[in-house]
Amino acid sequence: MTCSSVAFAPAGAPPMTYGNSRALRVSADGFPSFLPKEVEKIKDPFARKLAKRIERVPVQVSFSESCIMSSCVKPLFQGETNPVVLLHGFDSSCLEWSNTHPLLEEARLETWTVDILGWGFSDLERLPACTVATKREHLYQLWRSYIKKPMILVGPSLGAAVTIDFTVNHPDAVEKVVLIGAGVYTEGTGRLAKLPRATAYAGVALLKSIPLRLYANLLAYKRISYGTILDWTSVGRLHCLLPWWEDATVDFMLSGGYNVSSHIKQVKQKALIIWGEDDKIFSRKLAVRLHCELPNAIIRQIPDCGHLPHVDRPETVSKLIVDFIRTGH
Repeated sequence: MTCSSVAFAPAGAPPMTYGNSRALRVSADGFPSFLPKEVEKIKDPFARKLAKRIERVPVQVSFSESCIMSSCVKPLFQGETNPVVLLHGFDSSCLEWSNTHPLLEEARLETWTVDILGWGFSDLERLPACTVATKREHLYQLWRSYIKKPMILVGPSLGAAVTIDFTVNHPDAVEKVVLIGAGVYTEGTGRLAKLPRATAYAGVALLKSIPLRLYANLLAYKRISYGTILDWTSVGRLHCLLPWWEDATVDFMLSGGYNVSSHIKQVKQKALIIWGEDDKIFSRKLAVRLHCELPNAIIRQIPDCGHLPHVDRPETVSKLIVDFIRTGH
């Protein structure tokens, strides 16, 4: 079976189909209609702008009989260097890159922002397995179908573990890696993988709660106003409002999650580690350890910066990425 292309239809137009795929509608406010309606309440102008660019593209994988309509933000142009592909952290979406994505495009980099299977805004109505192996294959097939060239793969927080896992399994698809933080030493989902399914659903419901996510954001950011953090909390949990989010997250939790610490030394590509010196979630010692274990890595620390440098220090992060791509340091 092959996947067919997707077209966009303006709001109010009759449905159009290309092969087996319906056209993606756009709301009167310019947001794709598959996004939860709560997107209209988001105030951050960069998040709103990037949300309007999110598309779903068909991706054929071996573990699903039908194409997965997979959410991403495509580049505006083809750059002179190999494409940059931005992943997101644990249980997040491509909107995590709202502040940094436009700066990379301003630097004339061909920039893709991709939602990892099971999170973000892909259509998972026919829920596929959401394990490490299926997440990896989904990303590979999306790369193979659309990106097609060796990429600079960028992963923050748990996205760093996704990056390590993918690079070790598909080294020819990756030219360089950028790891933001050191979320590569967690031993999967640990005891959570042994929870009864009903208990896992209760835990996942808590994960979606505004108080828990707000508290996590208060830990993650440095010198950001409360109002901004509250708005970013709405951005960060928007994908949780899709009807299949709980099922996909429980599936991942019970599958055991990522455990890539033993694979770090197998990454031969040149690597850039970006670290917020005031990260309150991962110890600074882990950044030093990661630098020592990666065979071909440089590390750049950002002062007065918390757990998510690409969110609260986008200018610095984008400059580090651009310099790394163009000069190697």
